[in-house]
Amino acid sequence: MDKVTDFAGGINFIILALLTFFLGQGEKKTYDSRQLMVTVFICLWGARLSGYLLYRILKIGRDKRFDDKKSNVIRFAIFWTFQAIWVYVVSLPVIIINSPRHSIPPAPKTMTTLDSTGTCLFVAGLLAETYADLQKFSFRQDPVNQGKWCNDGLWRLSRHPNYFGEIVLWWGIFIISVNVIEGIEWIVIISPIFTTFIILFLSGMPLLERSSDEKFGDNSEYRYYKASTSPLIPLPPSIYVEVPQFLKFIICCEYPMYDSLDIKSKSSHIAKESTNASLTHSQT
Repeated sequence: MDKVTDFAGGINFIILALLTFFLGQGEKKTYDSRQLMVTVFICLWGARLSGYLLYRILKIGRDKRFDDKKSNVIRFAIFWTFQAIWVYVVSLPVIIINSPRHSIPPAPKTMTTLDSTGTCLFVAGLLAETYADLQKFSFRQDPVNQGKWCNDGLWRLSRHPNYFGEIVLWWGIFIISVNVIEGIEWIVIISPIFTTFIILFLSGMPLLERSSDEKFGDNSEYRYYKASTSPLIPLPPSIYVEVPQFLKFIICCEYPMYDSLDIKSKSSHIAKESTNASLTHSQT
């Protein structure tokens, strides 16, 4: 079941992109170049995502993210429903671009400045996401690194470089769509905003930051890594440590919700005091 769940994520995007592309062509003999380009982009991204997740699950055997959902039918149904909503909302720019009314000649010819900008962002985001995922997977497969956090390569510059790439590439797809959208179609901006929101505030970074703090919070080297490494945007640690706290919040997305180290320290201190009090009481 884990294999199907992981594999389905990217494949659903590919199916939707291809379906809207071919249905949008109608009786035409030639393909619109922008529609073809964006469809290929989504197919590349989806194939990379599904391929990576499938390979990872085959190597490690299971995906711990789904353990609490598989045991509860309602939770699992909610998960699949949310995934369907996620696929549709994030794919909105592709759906609109591939609609028949946005084929040439009505649409601007490819490649405009917006096309070039969006393509550069997409490629940069895809490369960053792919490279970061491969680095982390390789790091975790090395027995020497068991029980350690990944701080190799891009992970020295960002605590979540894969999420940085994910956000950047979907903003790139949106920028390409700006060539053709008008009126109510501007609703497609929900796609990159939704992706950014999910990663920054919901099921992405907050959960991973909390998990890492619980695992490594007592390690002074981890604390230094977290204090000197940008949470999202890749920056050299020597530069990031010099950035004022308010700019880290505004520009670098260093939000209080990502820091549970103080809470952990307070909990440990309270537990220690409680233990000492109990020992003192038992001795008296």
